[in-house]
Amino acid sequence: MRAGLALAILIVTALPACASEGFNIVIPGRPGVPIIINGVDASYAVVEGEWGLGKGNPMQPTVYGGRPVEPEPPVGHYYPTLGRTPGYGRLEIDPPSNRTLPKPAESYHQSWSAQSAPPPKTQPEVPFYPPQVIVAPPNGGAGTMREPERQRGEPQPQPLERPRKLPK
Repeated sequence: MRAGLALAILIVTALPACASEGFNIVIPGRPGVPIIINGVDASYAVVEGEWGLGKGNPMQPTVYGGRPVEPEPPVGHYYPTLGRTPGYGRLEIDPPSNRTLPKPAESYHQSWSAQSAPPPKTQPEVPFYPPQVIVAPPNGGAGTMREPERQRGEPQPQPLERPRKLPK
């Protein structure tokens, strides 16, 4: 009984591992937008083979039921490399080489230039933080300066003494 149960569990767990190598049916995510694999429209077709971002082998998938896709889409665009004329638009006609040419246009010339602005006139430099204005006495201060008046009881200033030299 135990051996039969173990065999059943082994078979049931091995089946999903073998299912990854089967086939896939491709269903587009948006209607009208084809899924193209190697130049074949694989919408609603069967694809066989291991492929995708998670696979490590370079095997090419096989598409069953897809239809080949044209290299040029059937839209109203003009591709000059195909060598065909556009389906609509103006018709270009090359004029003959011996036609009369119109008179040449008058000459026209226009030019532009750029240069730096001229430097400003030199002015005496004023510092960012100028000192306070000090008014000097007239005549260079000769005979006009007076001793400040002192109040009674204030000590008179003493003249400074010269520093003494230390003995050697």
